[in-house]
Amino acid sequence: MTQNQANKAAVQAFWAAMDAAAPDEMGPVLARYLPDEFVFKGPEPIGTLTGPDELAAALWQPLKSAIPNMRRQTHLFCGGQSIDHVGEAAKDAFWVCGTGYLTGVQTGSFLGTPGVNQQVRIRWGEFIRFDGDTMVEAQVILDFVDWFDQIGLPALPKPRGALHVYPAPTAYDGILTAQQDTEETAETLRIGHDFIYGGLNAFDENDLSSMGMAKYFHPNVKWYGPGGIGACLSLTEFETLHQQPWLVAFPDRKVLGLESLFAEGRILAGSGVAGVRATHTGPYLGEAPTQAVLDVSGLDFWVRSGDVFTENWVFVDMVHLFQQMGRDLFARMAQQRDAKGLRA
Repeated sequence: MTQNQANKAAVQAFWAAMDAAAPDEMGPVLARYLPDEFVFKGPEPIGTLTGPDELAAALWQPLKSAIPNMRRQTHLFCGGQSIDHVGEAAKDAFWVCGTGYLTGVQTGSFLGTPGVNQQVRIRWGEFIRFDGDTMVEAQVILDFVDWFDQIGLPALPKPRGALHVYPAPTAYDGILTAQQDTEETAETLRIGHDFIYGGLNAFDENDLSSMGMAKYFHPNVKWYGPGGIGACLSLTEFETLHQQPWLVAFPDRKVLGLESLFAEGRILAGSGVAGVRATHTGPYLGEAPTQAVLDVSGLDFWVRSGDVFTENWVFVDMVHLFQQMGRDLFARMAQQRDAKGLRA
């Protein structure tokens, strides 16, 4: 078994054990799979946690208590050796990643969200870095803004993009448990690297066509964005509903060094805790320019067909993004919660 195949099997076993565990069992389960020095880089307001005990206490125990019947849906799952890294310890590292939904009835409070006794579908994305056979780091985003919308406590204006449940890949099995063709993997990575560092970084701060997105995205690309932005169901929608407002707000944004960029088969994956840097010089989602220099934390998953990408699942830590603008999205949610008389 190759290193990548062994890593994927280890993560599947890890997630299965987590999913089966009760809230008070999370500490021992995490300790079985993770070393004491394991680093969890999560979304705001969770932030960085170290070791299985801290991870269990801050995230998994309270989340499972709030949603007792929580189930994991996995839509994409793959692994590979990264060609990008931040810090020498992660150079040429192997990663495994996945995304989907955590579903269940929220009966209790979590991070101030109230127990609304209704079904929720929480978008999750996770990238796990290996050192040899050991999981040493995770980069995770939960889509809190979308969660707030579901329970009737929106923290941002209604998204320009479509609001719906995002699907698994169309006509392609995104759960890559089997070993994939190495030539196809290499082609996905080649196109992906050119797209990220050539196309996205080629914007001349004036004309969208300078990025050459039509070279990389199918005309009917499905772009599944985070809460606050929504989904764009064609290249035209992507450019008009997301890209134009984003580049008006952050015209100088650049993709810097990512923590990971790898491919497997037709799937490309990339993560960056501060992978994009931008200056907030234009209005964005109701916020006037602050001139703040922002670090954008994000996770991306793409599916390639031929020489273009046809689907893109996008996570941005919107809570952290707006925090850097001086705006607290959790406080906005809590204000509405309290006005409605809901209990945290």
